[in-house]
Amino acid sequence: MFLVGLELDTRELRRSPHTTLAISHASILAPFLLGATLALALYPVYGQRGVSFTVFSLFIGVSMSVTAFPVLARILTDRRIQTSPLGTIAIACAAVDDATAWCLLAFVSGVASAALGSAAITIGLVAAYLLFMYVAVRPLARWLAAREERQDRGAPVSHTVLAIVFGVLLLSAAATETIGIHALFGAFLFGAMLPREGRLAVQIRVRLEDTVVVLLLPVFFAFTGMRTQIGLVSSAADWLLCGAIILVATLGKFGGSFAAARLNGLGWRESSAIGVLMNTRGLMELIVLNVGLDMGVLSPTLFAMLVLMALVTTFATTPALDLLARGHRLADALRPSPRAS
Repeated sequence: MFLVGLELDTRELRRSPHTTLAISHASILAPFLLGATLALALYPVYGQRGVSFTVFSLFIGVSMSVTAFPVLARILTDRRIQTSPLGTIAIACAAVDDATAWCLLAFVSGVASAALGSAAITIGLVAAYLLFMYVAVRPLARWLAAREERQDRGAPVSHTVLAIVFGVLLLSAAATETIGIHALFGAFLFGAMLPREGRLAVQIRVRLEDTVVVLLLPVFFAFTGMRTQIGLVSSAADWLLCGAIILVATLGKFGGSFAAARLNGLGWRESSAIGVLMNTRGLMELIVLNVGLDMGVLSPTLFAMLVLMALVTTFATTPALDLLARGHRLADALRPSPRAS
């Protein structure tokens, strides 16, 4: 999550702010509302004892709203369209989508882990934490990055600087865990505080990416697989509800993104491509689901259904894009029509 935060590029938002905000917010709101509505049918069957319907429905809504920013970026990079108009808007929408979804998840996690009387205290602590990160940690991160830019370009980042970065990373994660909104938020936010360009960011990626991609990421997927008990989805009713979850998640993400893109003047093919890309969930969805299972909001059966939803929607992205791209160059697509400008 630290590396995901480090890759977050807020400059993409400024290139087409109106279209980006409209599509990203629609792709959050539509699946969130549909997921919260679907919770009416899921809660009587899979609701956990001691978990209120409000918390349950909010969490289902959030789980439907997530877009896998790293997976989407990888798909665009593999197709070499990350710098095209399509790729630029898709990445910007996914970045805003991710940031909004994490804020929603942090809020729901805080409410779920706190008694009703102390929920306001949790939210207040989160606000104080965000203020401290912006006022104190962000200048420190920028100072470290500027200091490294003055060093010999060929020399590696010193152990002292790496120790400071990793120390603040662990402290930030520990702070959010103590507050009650999960350690991953602290890791993600500190990554977003570091300047993504420059020697320090490059060196950190070089030092960490091999370990994360080769060791930690497969371990996390294996851990999630070990917790996923597909056998619990056994009856016809279970599979019917699982199909409903996949359908609602797809309609919400694709439909919200497609409608917002069309209203902003994009063609149907380009709008469809945006909708397909925003429906990618992957790693981010699995992280959200593991948080829900750890907190006791999701039952093992519902967890397995939602994992299947994440896999189906992610695996469907590339074939759907291939279908849309047949006889058409998506890399040259997404030119706004005159009425959009």
